[in-house]
Amino acid sequence: MDTSEYLSRIGYRGATEPSLENLKAIHQQHLLAVPFGSLAIHCGEHIELVLPAVYQKVVIQRRGGFCYELNGLFSWLLQGLGYQVQLVSGRVRNSFTQRLGPPRDHLLLLVRVGEGGEHCHWLCDVGFGNSFRWPLPLEDGHLERQENGLFHLRLTSSRGGGDWQLRRYPLSSPGPTAEPDATLYAFSTEPRAWGDFRAMCRYHQTSPSSIFACKSFCCLHLPGGLITYRGRRLIETEFSAEGDRQATRELTDEEIPRVLKERFGIVLTNRLVPKDEEILPQKEYS
Repeated sequence: MDTSEYLSRIGYRGATEPSLENLKAIHQQHLLAVPFGSLAIHCGEHIELVLPAVYQKVVIQRRGGFCYELNGLFSWLLQGLGYQVQLVSGRVRNSFTQRLGPPRDHLLLLVRVGEGGEHCHWLCDVGFGNSFRWPLPLEDGHLERQENGLFHLRLTSSRGGGDWQLRRYPLSSPGPTAEPDATLYAFSTEPRAWGDFRAMCRYHQTSPSSIFACKSFCCLHLPGGLITYRGRRLIETEFSAEGDRQATRELTDEEIPRVLKERFGIVLTNRLVPKDEEILPQKEYS
C-alpha cells in the first residue's frame, strides 16, 4: 500500500503537504476518479472492511465502492499525507423511501486543517452519490454554492459533541428552505472507529431496506455533471443555474459491461446481475 500509487489512481499530480487548498483539490479529484456504488454486491462478492482488500479493489483494480470502503480508505490516505482525521457516523435520507437510515448508516470524515480558530474542522465525504465537491467547514449555518449544488450545514443538537444535518439544494434554488427532501443526511461528530461500521456494512449488502442490496448502481462526478448507472439505465445529469437537466437511456444486459468500462472505467471480474427493485420501508429510528 502506497500513497503515491493511490494519488496516481485518482489522477492527482499536485502538492501533497497538509493544507486546505490541497485537501480541496485531492477531495474533488477523488470524486472525479472513483465511482461510488454497489456493483460488488451484485457480482456475488462479499465486502469486508479490511484495508489491504479495499486498497486492492479501489487502487489496484481501479474500481469503486460504498462509503465504508471509500471514506475508510480515504482516511488512510489523508493520514498518510499528514492530516488529522476523525471518522464519524451519519444517517442518510433515502431518496426512495424518504426516511433517515439506522445509526452508522453512513461513514464520513472530519479533517483538521490548521492549528485552531475558525474553520479548523472540515467535513469530507468521497463515499456518497451527489456529494459536495470540496470539503465544507463544520460551521452552523454554513451555506456554500458549489458546482453541483447549494450545500447547507445546520447544528441540530449540541449533545455528544454535536448533531448536524446536511442539505443540498439545486443551483437554481434562491437559498435554504424547510423542504425535508433537501436533506442528504444527519451526522454526529462523536469519534468512531472503522470497525464500528462492520455490522452496518453487512446490513447494506443483504437488507431489503438498503438501496445497495436492492439496486445495482454506481455514479461518478463529472465536470459540470454526474453520471449514474442503475439497473438497466444510464442517467446523465447536467448541473445548471436554470435547473438540473437529466437524460436517461435504457441499457441491454449486453451493453452494461461496455458502459461500465467506457463511462466509469470499471472492468468487473465476476458477472453483474442487474437489479433495480423496490426498497422495503425500514423501521423508524429516533
